Amino acid sequence: MIKNVMTKLGLSLAVALTSMAPAALAAGGGGKLLPANTRPDNIASVQRGAKLFFNYCVGCHSLQFVRYSRIAEDLGLSEEQVMKNLNFTGGKFGDTVVSPMRAADAAVWFGKAPPDLSLEGRSKGADWIYTYLKSFYVDPSRPLGWNNTLFPGASMPNVLWELQGIQRAKVGHAKDGGEAHIEGLELVQPGTQSAQQFDDSVRDLTSFLQYAAEPAALKRQKLGAWVVLYLAFFTFLAWLLKKEYWKDVH
Repeated sequence: MIKNVMTKLGLSLAVALTSMAPAALAAGGGGKLLPANTRPDNIASVQRGAKLFFNYCVGCHSLQFVRYSRIAEDLGLSEEQVMKNLNFTGGKFGDTVVSPMRAADAAVWFGKAPPDLSLEGRSKGADWIYTYLKSFYVDPSRPLGWNNTLFPGASMPNVLWELQGIQRAKVGHAKDGGEAHIEGLELVQPGTQSAQQFDDSVRDLTSFLQYAAEPAALKRQKLGAWVVLYLAFFTFLAWLLKKEYWKDVH
């Protein structure tokens, strides 16, 4: 059953403000990306990722280019399974996935409306999404109590904190007296999942966003094998035809 989005945001803020965390730190954007090692053709992984998306993300983010019916068709799910387990917004089976959060309310709560994630897998890439979701840490100086080492100043709470646990930034100081910087993150409160389980969950969620960005990729990959076989067969026929035409030529 989907968890209440606003309850999650309230819990995230409360935990962040009561946890020890460094004050405002000088941290540049970017950073080394972690390899996601996703397999969008692994239907079981994409199904698990869909479950995570609809339980933790759809409260704020839409997939305006993806329909519930398409998800059912591509992921081998029935209409009943999708409407009962994935559709929490009241949409119809043929509708696109639209978040129930109004843009005006989101602008008040977060400063701007959360982006649609339909094309996130293509615009950012799997490694970026995977690293971003693993890079949240508590920071009471931020309005929602969270910050992100990959995307400093992100106006998004760590909605997966219950699974991951709570991370705190390890602060370093430059030898020449420069500004403080983040050297890494440390887990100060375990979540409901182990580190390996959380990595797998983030990988599944990333796989689903990759799928959502290009649903046709699954069918294209399956069709590609048949195209290669056809070309091989056609090449064999062409070779036989060539032999027949040239058999009397010396």
